[in-house]
Amino acid sequence: MSRNYKFRNPEGAYFISFAVVEWVDVFAYDPYKDIVVDSLRYCQKVKGLEIFAWCIMSNHVHLMIRAGGKSTLSDILRDFKAFTARQLLKVISEKPNEINSQRMLDTFAKAGAKSSNVKNYQLWQHDNQPIEVYSNHVIQQKLNYIHQNPVKAGFVRNPWDYKYSSAKNYAGEKGELEIILVG
Repeated sequence: MSRNYKFRNPEGAYFISFAVVEWVDVFAYDPYKDIVVDSLRYCQKVKGLEIFAWCIMSNHVHLMIRAGGKSTLSDILRDFKAFTARQLLKVISEKPNEINSQRMLDTFAKAGAKSSNVKNYQLWQHDNQPIEVYSNHVIQQKLNYIHQNPVKAGFVRNPWDYKYSSAKNYAGEKGELEIILVG
């Protein structure tokens, strides 16, 4: 969980971003993005996570979310980041000959050695930088930011063409995750 940023309103919806340590491009590989998608789906079904928007970039994730169950957003994100880190590290370490696997593991080991609350490898940066989305203006601003990220990065021409985003849902199509449409 973040050391400097907190979820002040337990009922609030938040825009959050979190990145891989050293901005390593872990998610340049679709199977690694699928681990994140599957974990988000699990958090929706089991932990009551409500997702309004999402996007997985090559080295970071954007979410607009709210805790809809008994768990807090802090607890959900802590568990999500811990689980996805374990899964991703396992898959990366099982493919030592894949491009960048050893370099990624070395980077995560160095980051883990510097962190007082990590035993071996650290995949995610600690901060989530939550911003409460409290008005229609802020909601629309964050939706646009999330969905335009893959376009600005040059991954796709249109936001709805990017598989690992909720833009497809907002364009009236079925996306990878079920979401709650807002705005």
